[in-house]
Amino acid sequence: MSVLIAILGLALLVLIHEAGHFFTARAVGMRPRRFYIGFPPALAKTTRNGIEYGMGAAPLGGYVRIPGRHRPAPADLDNYYGPALFHDTSLVGPVERVKRLVAEGNFAEARLALVELDGAVERAGLPAGAARAARRGREELEDALGADAYWRQATWKRVAVIAAGPLTNVVFAILVLGIVYMLGIPSDASRRVQKVSPDTPAAKAGLRPGDEIVAVNLQPTLTFKQVSKAIRSSHGKPILVSINRRGNYVELPAEKTIKRNGYYIYGFSPAGIIYKHYNPATALWLAAKDTWATSKAIAGSLAGIVHGSGRKQVSSPVGIVDVSSQAVKTDYRDYLGILALISLSLALLNLLPLLPLDGGHIAFSLFEGIRGRSVGRAVYERVSVVGIALVLLLFFVGLSNDIGRIGGG
Repeated sequence: MSVLIAILGLALLVLIHEAGHFFTARAVGMRPRRFYIGFPPALAKTTRNGIEYGMGAAPLGGYVRIPGRHRPAPADLDNYYGPALFHDTSLVGPVERVKRLVAEGNFAEARLALVELDGAVERAGLPAGAARAARRGREELEDALGADAYWRQATWKRVAVIAAGPLTNVVFAILVLGIVYMLGIPSDASRRVQKVSPDTPAAKAGLRPGDEIVAVNLQPTLTFKQVSKAIRSSHGKPILVSINRRGNYVELPAEKTIKRNGYYIYGFSPAGIIYKHYNPATALWLAAKDTWATSKAIAGSLAGIVHGSGRKQVSSPVGIVDVSSQAVKTDYRDYLGILALISLSLALLNLLPLLPLDGGHIAFSLFEGIRGRSVGRAVYERVSVVGIALVLLLFFVGLSNDIGRIGGG
């Protein structure tokens, strides 16, 4: 159940990201054609007001199809209608006419010529594969030639639509952290032990409910904060915990701390945790400060990947789900905090200036705005190859880290 909740949380973050693109596109006059949660094949879909909504079989993903992402080019027709031309040469004339009009930039006439081409394709009686390619090409061309095509919009509109996805994730992170502050965060607790988690250093050392921790590594601990600080700063080394057990001073055997959810722990829950609650305005202010501080830390870790020092901090969806599921088992506040962190990480990763990430599309939109002319699909595809390779490399580095960590390596 904890793994399922973690997966649903990750899917929610993707939904929020894509919803940012979707609603901003509609607001600036670019009517999306599809809005999918998950990737094809579609498990369920419906069409409303000309927009296809669906749910794909692959849950950890999603996409919004915005019309006309690239300026149409004559080569597009060769790609889309190549199989059809191979089977029926009578289509050469209609295809060449559309190509000529596209090359001239006469897009209004090209749309009319596309209708004539539709009739020719229908009369040709093409085999299934060629007909499918022609239909897909026709759909792409119609969108690219339309007045609401993405590539034809003002630069600020294109940047707004693309940036809306990551920014929505940032806003979501602030709201979730604000909720955590309003629900209450631990301010202190008793040094007395309420529960000992199984298969932890505390359990191995013989810590019991009712024990009161009075020292760590022979250093007196007068508050629970001091206990927690001593444990978290152990960095996995053995710690010697001293306790008061029914009036008797006892030193437990030294045990190595273990890492959970990014922190070193001993494996117990204190009695009488005191939570401090904040009003909505203060909670959102503190959440915004946390978000800014965490963003700088994430940006620093991303920069560290380049020279190798930050590669061990990279994680894949496997690791994200694992850490989230561990947080679900401990405290819902911890889970909400990790969900906010993942949302923020998703936003910052997408803002990297690499295609096909959002940051790459923003960079190209700004470049096209300065240049005063759209970049063709071929250029996008060539640059995207580099970006995709780097993203896949990042994924495999993260997956390797996760496998090693989960497997104890």
